[in-house]
Amino acid sequence: METLKKIVSNQYFPAAAVLTAVVLFWAVGLLGGLSLLHNNQPPLTTLTWILFVYGAAVLTPLAGAWAAVDLFRRWQRNRAAQAADAYEEAQETEAAYVEPAPEPEQAAAPVSTPSPAQQAAPAAPKKNEKQPGRKQAA
Repeated sequence: METLKKIVSNQYFPAAAVLTAVVLFWAVGLLGGLSLLHNNQPPLTTLTWILFVYGAAVLTPLAGAWAAVDLFRRWQRNRAAQAADAYEEAQETEAAYVEPAPEPEQAAAPVSTPSPAQQAAPAAPKKNEKQPGRKQAA
């Protein structure tokens, strides 16, 4: 009973059930499932059966394609989540074993900042220089 509960509560179950039903429908159809049309039935029964089969023939490929895409999308999303979890675990494990780098003993030279007059002066526009490999318009 637990196995059945696991299967039914699985995220893949609805799409897998639809895909299985579609495959079974077409397998039965290919193996002679339309034999009802060969028997003498009342016209209303035959018409109902024909409408059901035509509807199923149109809708089952759509449902099958949707189910297959859904299964693939779920599988791909779960695979990406597992890879992300494995990556995070690897990063945490690596961080636990990495020792901090020793600090350098010599102090860095102070960086000079330009004076306000130098900052305010706009750069002079450059003369149009020829670029190598390109032809300039005259």
